[in-house]
Amino acid sequence: MGTRPNTAVKSTSGRPGTPPSPGTRGRVPASRDTTRGEEALWSGRPPTVLLIEDDPGDALLVEELVADSEVPLRLSLARTLTEAVVALEAEVPQCILLDLHLPDAQGLEALERVLVHAGGAAVVVLTGLAEEQAGLAAVAAGAQDYLIKGRVEPDLFLRAIRYAIQRKHTEQAASALQTSRLRAQENARLERGLLPTPLLLDSTVAICARYQPGRSQALLGGDFYDVVQTPDGMTHAVVGDVSGHGPDEAALGVCLRVAWRSFVLAGARGQRLLALLEQILVAERSGPEIFATLTCLTRLPAEDHMNVMRAGHPGVLIRSPESGVRLEEVPGGPVLGLLPGRASWPVTPVPVHRHGAVMMFTDGLIEGRIGTGFERLGEYGLLELARRHAHEAAETFVDTLIHSAQTLAASGGGLADDVAVLHLEWNGAT
Repeated sequence: MGTRPNTAVKSTSGRPGTPPSPGTRGRVPASRDTTRGEEALWSGRPPTVLLIEDDPGDALLVEELVADSEVPLRLSLARTLTEAVVALEAEVPQCILLDLHLPDAQGLEALERVLVHAGGAAVVVLTGLAEEQAGLAAVAAGAQDYLIKGRVEPDLFLRAIRYAIQRKHTEQAASALQTSRLRAQENARLERGLLPTPLLLDSTVAICARYQPGRSQALLGGDFYDVVQTPDGMTHAVVGDVSGHGPDEAALGVCLRVAWRSFVLAGARGQRLLALLEQILVAERSGPEIFATLTCLTRLPAEDHMNVMRAGHPGVLIRSPESGVRLEEVPGGPVLGLLPGRASWPVTPVPVHRHGAVMMFTDGLIEGRIGTGFERLGEYGLLELARRHAHEAAETFVDTLIHSAQTLAASGGGLADDVAVLHLEWNGAT
């Protein structure tokens, strides 16, 4: 790098600098007004800077630039890329000044390796007088800026670091925004798959459905539901929950829901239906620890009962215009995926009033902590709430139960898991 020439400053932004005055040995001390302005720009928080430079002379001149800026930057030095990686593993600075000619890395290879370990740090490349194209290539490859050795004065040096950090923050914010948009689009796609439009052929049954992601979920979880009427007039309904949370579990929930609808329309019933769903689960899940719980029911509108199957899932609430609300926990089998090919799930008839209703739900509704201890609402706590509001119409009834469960769980942070609720009400038509 050598002694800095007494020429005008050249910065990558194209701003002309001020030639050094005679007797300053090529150095222009920053004025007190400039220094105060820079301190204001830093908001009292000078950045940490890691200089990766093997040439002692060049390193000394960077140190002089820092000293001349009169802003107390925290400057540390790494003489090789290997030393830099160790330093970055210990602490990620706000800015990295990188020489492209190191003993153990050259050119864009050095930049690529630094970017792998840079985290949220801005990277400013240092190039020689004849290497401006290399600086431009480095910016195209991911650096925030480049500086030409020997042609930077203290005030522009400091501004270059600050602007590089700001550009890095802007890039990260733009990336986060794009990620948020993609996540929202993915949520919308998953929601369309998890929360379908019921396939009803007549008006003998009315549907009220709700889905609410848990407070800890950025994505929808694996809760799902569906309702189908077949040409014989029978209503088929399912509510299920895939273990875990995230896009994989949500996608598996969509897969199981679509498979359930397809199998029902194809004529699968009872044990055969759940066995087929388990085969799909085992084939599509990401690991053997993934399982699913669900409850299925079928009912003809003229019958005084419905048939229920339960695979490790909570019970259902039965509403009657004569007797109010009761909880039905029919005998069930294991969760899907626990004993592939060896499990069985009994089909249990459950009495239902001709004008009655049933509410199916996932465990996110009942597992919120209530009070200050570890007590949870549970199925019987939900039943108590339901009995207080047994006279309400379907939508008010469902919304009130969800709101009440949320309120009770508020002291514990709210409902942590997803909540899916499906309410079916028959009008008694034949």
